[in-house]
Parts: sequence; C-alpha cells; structure tokens
Amino acid sequence: MNVRHDEGPPEHDGGLSHDLPVLARRRMIRLMAGASLVPLVGCTPDGDTSASSSDSSARCARIPEETAGPFPGDGSNGVNVLKESGVVRSDITRSFGDSAGGTADGVPLTITLTVVDAASGCGTPKKGAAVYLWHCDREGAYSLYSEGVTDENYLRGVQETDDKGQVTFRSIFPGCYPGRWPHLHFEVYGSLADATAATSITNTSQLAFPKDVCDTVYATDGYGESVRNLGSLSLEDDGIFSDGHERQLATMTGDAADGYTAALTVPV
Repeated sequence: MNVRHDEGPPEHDGGLSHDLPVLARRRMIRLMAGASLVPLVGCTPDGDTSASSSDSSARCARIPEETAGPFPGDGSNGVNVLKESGVVRSDITRSFGDSAGGTADGVPLTITLTVVDAASGCGTPKKGAAVYLWHCDREGAYSLYSEGVTDENYLRGVQETDDKGQVTFRSIFPGCYPGRWPHLHFEVYGSLADATAATSITNTSQLAFPKDVCDTVYATDGYGESVRNLGSLSLEDDGIFSDGHERQLATMTGDAADGYTAALTVPV
C-alpha cells in the first residue's frame, strides 16, 4: 500500500518551507528563556511556597506549537470530519457515520491529556475546552487520506475537557512510518462548539512516544514495518521533535499484553 506520510520527506507535506516558521519561533523562545535564566520545563511543581505567581507562570511554558501535518481532517486540507455527527467520542478505534465501518487493530492505548492554563502556572484546569485528536494506524496510514482507508475515519475524535481539564481517548498504539518518530496530533479548542464547527483553534501540537515503549510494542504482531522504520530514527533527529521534546513526551504506564496509557499535560 502506498501511503503519503505525515511530515515525511518534503514532497509529501511542504517540508521545511512549512515547518521552519514554527520551529524558528520555538528556538527563539528557548534562546530568550536561556537569556533570562527561565527554565522551559513545563508544569513542574515548585517546592518554594513563597515563590510569586509570576515565577510559577514563568515555569509553566505553553505546549510547543507544531504543524498539523497534511492529514488533519479538520477542513484545512480537504475533508472535514469535525462537522460529522459522531465525532465527539472517547473510543476512536472504529469508524463512524457513513464511513466503511472499519476497526483499527493494534496494541490497546488509552490517551489522557490534561489541559491547563499556562498563565496560572499550570494550576488551573481548562474546564469546558475541547481536544481533537488523530493519528495513523498500525500500518502508518491515516484514515480519510491514505490509499486503502480513504473511506474510513477511525483514529479521530473529539472530547470536551472535564472539571480536571482532562480528556481520555481509547485507541491503538500507532505505527512508525519512514521519516517520523512515532507520535499523535491534537488541536485544542476553546469549547466543544468551536471544535465541532472547526473554528478558533487555540493550540496545535504533537505527542511523542518513548523509545522503550515503542520497541516493546513493535515487537508484537502486526508492527513489523515499524521495527525497521524506527531503527533509522531518533527523537533528536526528528523533523518536529529535534529542537526539544521534553514537554511533549508522554508518560507511559502498562504493558503490551494489556495495553498502555499515555498521559501528557498540555498548558495552553
């Protein structure tokens, strides 16, 4: 199956001409942070209770902005799944609506994203926001776009954040395709109404998976191509994560037999 791959070689997605503006902004932020001795470490608890709220805010950097890639399904590149009835769901392993009705196979994966207010030092959950999440299947194909799965819309869904600012999706561990480290995409919206109207995105980013978990998952049945593809990649050389992945690397629990849980805090 010939699959166009997300953020792969330049001919697939606009390449560096598309990604460099985002990456340049991120590098400039890091340089400025270094000059002011402010660590960009995301939401790290501060044991000094006398620290000011401004200090806490400085230590809570917003999630890095990344490209949505060529297969977003949000109307920015062709098809728009966000306006379809049924997209608001927690189980994204199956296609819905008028699709072909297929199911994505693979090692079970639960994804929990906690959306918080960066300005508050990551101390305030963003209740009532919404997250649209999507990723490739075990073979590295993206529903709606890749050859053979254009009639499917699995591995895409929207959830509204709860009182803790959390959304949870039930999915499968994505495969690794040539040119990109294993990852998933997400967009944050101010409300569920904004998400289902495909308007007013507040943040677009990506989550990276740790190498040891990828190695374990890809040793299971169905991920054979991922073993070879991952062998030629590293987080340090990835076109998206090479300038820093610490705040986008998922915290993982579980195992390949029963499934994994990936958790990430998303300051916005």
